[in-house]
Amino acid sequence: MKINQFLSAVGLLGFSLSVTAQNNYKMQNVPIQTRWANEVSPANALKEYPRPQLVRGNWTNLNGLWDYAITEKDVTKPSEYSGQILVPYPIESALSGVKKPLLPTQNLWYKRSFVRPVTSGGERVMLNFGAVDYEATVFVNGLEVGKHSGGYTEFSYDITAALKDGSNEIVVKVLDPSDQGVGPHGKQVLNPANIYYTPSSGIWQTVWMEVVPAASISSLTITPDIDKSQVNISVNSSTKSAVELTIDGRIIKGMSNTVIPVPVKELKLWSPANPYLYDFTAKLGSDVVKSYFGMRKISVAKDEKGVERIMLNNKPYYNLGTLDQGFWPEGLYTAPTDEALAFDIKAIKAMGFNTIRKHIKVEPARWYYHADKLGMLVWQDMVNPNQRLPEGSKAAFEAGSAEILRQLHNYPSITTWVLFNEKWGQYDQERLTKWIKTTDPSRIVNGHSGELLYVNEILRSPSPNAYVGADMTDVHAYPDPMNSIKQDGKARICGEFGGIGVFIPNHQWLTSSAWGYIQEKPAALKAKYTIMNQHLQLFHKDGLSGSIYTQPFDVEGEQNGLMTYDREVVKIPFAELRKIHSVLNPIMGIIPNVTAKDADLTEPAQIYSGMFQQYIDGKKDEAFLKQLAMMSTQAGDKPGAALIGSEYIATMKSPLSEDDVNSVAQFTKSTKDTGFQLMIKNEADFKKVLGDRKYTTTMMNLIFKGEMEPLMQKKASWDEIGKAVAGYGAAGEEILLRAKTVDYYNTQNWTEYVPVATEYLAKYGTNLSEKERTMFQAAIDQHK
Repeated sequence: MKINQFLSAVGLLGFSLSVTAQNNYKMQNVPIQTRWANEVSPANALKEYPRPQLVRGNWTNLNGLWDYAITEKDVTKPSEYSGQILVPYPIESALSGVKKPLLPTQNLWYKRSFVRPVTSGGERVMLNFGAVDYEATVFVNGLEVGKHSGGYTEFSYDITAALKDGSNEIVVKVLDPSDQGVGPHGKQVLNPANIYYTPSSGIWQTVWMEVVPAASISSLTITPDIDKSQVNISVNSSTKSAVELTIDGRIIKGMSNTVIPVPVKELKLWSPANPYLYDFTAKLGSDVVKSYFGMRKISVAKDEKGVERIMLNNKPYYNLGTLDQGFWPEGLYTAPTDEALAFDIKAIKAMGFNTIRKHIKVEPARWYYHADKLGMLVWQDMVNPNQRLPEGSKAAFEAGSAEILRQLHNYPSITTWVLFNEKWGQYDQERLTKWIKTTDPSRIVNGHSGELLYVNEILRSPSPNAYVGADMTDVHAYPDPMNSIKQDGKARICGEFGGIGVFIPNHQWLTSSAWGYIQEKPAALKAKYTIMNQHLQLFHKDGLSGSIYTQPFDVEGEQNGLMTYDREVVKIPFAELRKIHSVLNPIMGIIPNVTAKDADLTEPAQIYSGMFQQYIDGKKDEAFLKQLAMMSTQAGDKPGAALIGSEYIATMKSPLSEDDVNSVAQFTKSTKDTGFQLMIKNEADFKKVLGDRKYTTTMMNLIFKGEMEPLMQKKASWDEIGKAVAGYGAAGEEILLRAKTVDYYNTQNWTEYVPVATEYLAKYGTNLSEKERTMFQAAIDQHK
């Protein structure tokens, strides 16, 4: 039986689950959603077997509705649970059915019950988690069975000793401080904007149980060696036992925890054009697991002209890639369905790419399985340390990276490890690069993607010992690509470029943002992108070995993808993208069948003008005003945006929806606008959606624009300005103190500066960046 057949055949054997009511679940509202979101229900939440390279038949899926509660950190257990959450979707996601933020001062609790499975002959019950962000403490029947830190890697516990006859209970306590903690958090931040996104707290990958023999296989280690026409397999176990491998009808015997070299007859090499996989089974006693491997080699060597190139299976292979973030509008870190998970790889392959750089995220095991099956090279980023490098962050980063290297070792699609990105939390680069190469000599190592970063041809910061110990030099250049520096023994890579912002109306997460390094209209994107790729062709002739375009899909406020965030519109047709890419990727193999709408190339301002005339002629229903207000902003009609935005806000009624809150925040520019009073009267609603701090800073900006700036332009005294903002509470006081502090600092009025800045730092210093706080304090110390 082939591995993909087995994966669809394995069932829920040997377990009984308590039945949970499912009629209360409802996906929360979201600005846009993918075509797969409506397929999700408590009965089918990611039902596929989650671990394709270690497959057992006797398992049960624990995805579905769990009880949940949010408490303060010091609470030992919830007094009651708040409702139900759909596992494995993050609590901040719409698909969870909750869509609430988790603060660094809080714990998230999960609870569900199950009936003890039938066991015999010393069998053990294993409880497995694909990933929980960030720190998970697991209890079974009140007994702590384990604790795991790190939001991106799998973990398992033997819960047999904690079980009792009949009904049993699992409780999971989660702490996720996101960017305020010491652990790696990827692109997740508590206040998302631009290139940073919404957090994914709690359980975000499949949870499952399985019954295993007393002596069982814990993992496999698989390393192909095409030069010797063999694959080296270790069957790992807590016991030293005889094992059998069955491959192509042959049985190879050996011992656990030792390398078993297996000859591969009639060698078929794995590549994106021909992703051939070999299925096999491993047996230790009565424990039998199914797995697979691919025969491929990745290296850096000289081509026939003496140029260092990335080699795939001992031949030069241009890595034509794109930067995939792995976010979803309704699921955030978690794809709504397995079909959706595979779609992203299919779409990228249909675009004509052969490489994905998986950017600062580790995907579920099935994502890599799809990459193996479909044929896609993967550059896997480590999840960078907290960029501030607080105490404990280095140890957390290295522990997490070690788990990533172990967990992902067997996937043939992964060819490159990426250690650091653009100096985010960079430290001990030479030591860590050498550590990765020693840990996994079967792959190449990109020690620092974008260590040299150019934006508009200006270098952000120099690096005197760039790319030390790595297999490649990797430059980031926005927007236009460039060739990386030449170093002996290293391939040259343009690790990021592009970032062309193109907004598509009605397919945006944030209508107020179309972030990109440059902006283009839909009709101009193809020409701009083609020219960029023509430059890549020239760089390739000069030694470039690979390139990574930013990016395949829009992500929240970033609208610089080749497809929209909802995966509905492709901004350059697939066939035309393949034609553009065919020079650097001439042998693409089988192209997956994917569907998406082609972008409307009509000038957006022309569309807006037609709608604006309808408004003038009297069309003013709420839905139309909302769409027109958004279009006016994107068309650059500031007077129209102010007029229509105010009229749209006036149609809103309490209670305000999340969409209402975001629209008010978008179209309210000062205290004089209609939305400002709504923001005051509905403070709790706005804080719930925006977050406390973002609400406060938004109010500060509105107060400054509406009250302070006009008076400052008239050279009014600070006493007059202070009276104007006196009725606006803490937000008014903070923006007043800030404006006075900055003004006295810039004019070097140290006599007035010292007491004002001292008060500002005492009251609001925790809201400042460390750099700004240090600057203000140094001036106080110098002049007091």
